[in-house]
Amino acid sequence: MTIMAGRVIPMFTTNAIREAKSRRNTGVERTALSTVLALALLDAVQVKGAPLVAVLVLAALSHVVRWSLWAPHKTFRTPLVWVLHAAYVWIPIHFLLRGGSELQLIAPPLAVHALTVGAIGGLTIGMMTRTAKGHTGRILRADAGDVTCYSMVLTAAVVRVFGSLLLPRLYAGCVLISAALWSAGFGLYAVRYWAPLTRARVDGKPG
Repeated sequence: MTIMAGRVIPMFTTNAIREAKSRRNTGVERTALSTVLALALLDAVQVKGAPLVAVLVLAALSHVVRWSLWAPHKTFRTPLVWVLHAAYVWIPIHFLLRGGSELQLIAPPLAVHALTVGAIGGLTIGMMTRTAKGHTGRILRADAGDVTCYSMVLTAAVVRVFGSLLLPRLYAGCVLISAALWSAGFGLYAVRYWAPLTRARVDGKPG
């Protein structure tokens, strides 16, 4: 996700919103990606404690800086783009929550679900709608149905992570609500895109 997002999100942002001037900084890119590799190595050799927390904090900070250079504040009127930015920010949130769990301040599953429900879920639904439109010859513009899908999937992440964190007595309810929202978001996508994806392109081109 960090590698591919670094390639496509700035490009999609600039292509869709010329004034956004989304950019990449070589130093920030190297730092952000290096922290991910470092975390993979630390996990492989099962390093815990202060060294792991330090790398997690650096990872979170570097990825926030990276994300900010992509001009997320310029994307609010372009849902097909902002959904990718909204999903990506769950990656540094994951790093911070994982650091908190390493310090035994929060439960480890919260960090896991920030990455899975938020980052993976958000980037997946965002790219699924975009590629479905592009590969069926449709205009690359999110409609109300797409925005509903995005909102449900991303809200599912908020409820699963922060609902469980702030309202621990309602943990079971937060899990159920999150699961329902996440499933409904992808279910709505399946219903809406079944016909476009099983029929010929609207522009008459092959594929």
